[in-house]
Amino acid sequence: MRTAYSVETVRAAERELMARLPEGALMARAAAGLAAVCAELLARRRGRVYGSRVVLLAGPGDNGGDALYAGARLARRGAAVTAVPMDPARIHPGGLAALRAAGGRVAESVPARADLVLDGLTGIGGRGGLRPAAAALAERIPAGALVVAVDLPSGVDADTGEVAGPAVSADVTVTFGAYKPGLLIDPGASRAGAVRLVPIGLELPDRADLEALQHADVARLLPLPGASSDKYRRGVVGVVAGSEQYPGAAVLAVAGALRGGAGAVRYVGPAAGAVLARYPEVLVGRGRVQAWVVGPGLGSGRAAEVERALADRDVPVLVDADGLRGLDPEVVRARRAATLLTPHAGEAAALLGVAREEVEAGRLAAVRGLAGRYGAAVLLKGSTTLVASGGVVRANPTGTPWLATAGSGDVLSGLAGALLAGGLSGGDAGAVAAYLHGLAGRFAAGAPAGGGAPVVAQEVAAALPEAWRSVRG
Repeated sequence: MRTAYSVETVRAAERELMARLPEGALMARAAAGLAAVCAELLARRRGRVYGSRVVLLAGPGDNGGDALYAGARLARRGAAVTAVPMDPARIHPGGLAALRAAGGRVAESVPARADLVLDGLTGIGGRGGLRPAAAALAERIPAGALVVAVDLPSGVDADTGEVAGPAVSADVTVTFGAYKPGLLIDPGASRAGAVRLVPIGLELPDRADLEALQHADVARLLPLPGASSDKYRRGVVGVVAGSEQYPGAAVLAVAGALRGGAGAVRYVGPAAGAVLARYPEVLVGRGRVQAWVVGPGLGSGRAAEVERALADRDVPVLVDADGLRGLDPEVVRARRAATLLTPHAGEAAALLGVAREEVEAGRLAAVRGLAGRYGAAVLLKGSTTLVASGGVVRANPTGTPWLATAGSGDVLSGLAGALLAGGLSGGDAGAVAAYLHGLAGRFAAGAPAGGGAPVVAQEVAAALPEAWRSVRG
């Protein structure tokens, strides 16, 4: 599992460590790790470090110092290193001296050609977009150069991933000591490129500010049948979805539930004909279930069906889409069993009583606010899906832009409902479902590592077994 820590937490850990180390030792560790990654990247690209053209965009803070010391190490290996200070009067003196001693030089403007550019303009304490002087340097990064961000792309908020103005887009980010939330949450995550963590000896709290599951974590959480399992022990999911206008939502939610590991699916709604035509194994009508999925494609005027599901306070419930309209926080908070809410940004904004733009600009604050207000697990869908429950927030690392297609969320709801029925908590069900759904989207698009081609929601559901197999190895 990847764990990310706030700027405040990281800086406290750095202060504690620096009190025990000789002066400059912590920066030396960071610079050594940064230089090693840069050397590896240059060797892959050019076959060697010697003769490579390296440009350092050096701000006045410690990030600028890290870049200068790393540049000195590369210069000693034969790279032609040029530092371009954002403010020559405030450049890190020790780093500058080390670079000059190693044969590096200082320039007033960014060279027209470079193999690698180190972004050391601003550090993790920066807020808002780049200031004009920094933005002017970032705009002049040579086309085709490999951009490596020092700790965090300049202009990205380390705690939230927000980008409030001009910012650097990196190919690789080398972060020190711990991941920062802004590296795992869009739009910051999209600016970070591939993230490499360099350990520097920080002692961090057990509880992180943000988590991101990986294959091994998901594999441990998956509810698997045993030798004595039957369909009821595996979990029966009740799906209240679909309408005359949106019958496909019912079909897709059922597909997600069936492919999500449910022992059986029980459908309640007006789209039974469409559901049975596609999945004849589905049970129709109310009966015993281990979890309810309520809301996909319901349309208007069916609030009573949502209320009925929520009223059974001992059965887990997932509420999505139309089921979220007018949701009463007190009703949700009174429930004993798990409740999982799965809004997109617009639905989250309506629940919070704010503009959609506010949610999109501050997704981490929004998902935490919803979880606190409703006392429930919340899965906030988006380019980085976030799941909040019990004070823990998880960022989903899987997915593809091709998942932005009609019905994809209905599949996700059914999948998460199956995991609820299988015994997972609301937070775990949401996080595991998002992870598997993202993998399935990649497999359906035909490009597990990115790229690919358009997909439809049915193909995402059909790829879920491949996602399960991938996670389990």
